[in-house]
Amino acid sequence: MSEPDVHSLTGPYVLDALPDHERVLFEEHLAHCAFCTTEVEELREAAVKLATQVSAPPPPVLKSNVLAAIDQVRQLPPQVHSEVPGARRFARRTMLALAAAALVAASAGGIAIDQYQARQHAVQANDRVAAVLAEPDARTVHGKVTGGGQATIVSSSRADAAVVVLHDLPKLPANRTWQLWMIDNQQTAHSVGLASGDLTQVVGGVTGKVAFGVTVEPEHGSPTPTLPAAAILPLT
Repeated sequence: MSEPDVHSLTGPYVLDALPDHERVLFEEHLAHCAFCTTEVEELREAAVKLATQVSAPPPPVLKSNVLAAIDQVRQLPPQVHSEVPGARRFARRTMLALAAAALVAASAGGIAIDQYQARQHAVQANDRVAAVLAEPDARTVHGKVTGGGQATIVSSSRADAAVVVLHDLPKLPANRTWQLWMIDNQQTAHSVGLASGDLTQVVGGVTGKVAFGVTVEPEHGSPTPTLPAAAILPLT
């Protein structure tokens, strides 16, 4: 495994996706490479943040409310057909239980539904991050942000996407926000989102872009970046 290949393995290593022989070689390299060590730590921190978002304990009262509601649901006689014994009984019982749970969740203000949707979004975000990190052409660039903090971008032309990690950014006034940009070879900046502080996010539209930028803008963002930029990271 050549030295340039070693530096590209930080993403698969963090995801525990390397075969044993490559993992051993990479860990030997990691012991002597401060750049890769920093990159691994930052990607691990991003992965932990995403995994933490996936976990969302339900409110303690939810279980007792669901069980109480199910006791109040009248069970109708099953309609059993000889060709599939018990199938409709199971389906009806399941539907009644699900309906009761849905009613309880709705009466509780939709807490369970909101938690489920938030967890699904976090899982999907985690999957998107993992997919970009695992791309064979994934390239990582670090840069300091003016005023403090650091920006990291892991980009993949093959996936036409990048993982953006903003870390330890200084707090902005309430009427200001961080804005993220992808810059093409004509020096035209394309907005890819806003950030109020630390962030781990997948953005698209990497193909044909030569740099990633971070600027400070009014709270709702700007159509064009306000210069000088707080950070500019080359993608090529």
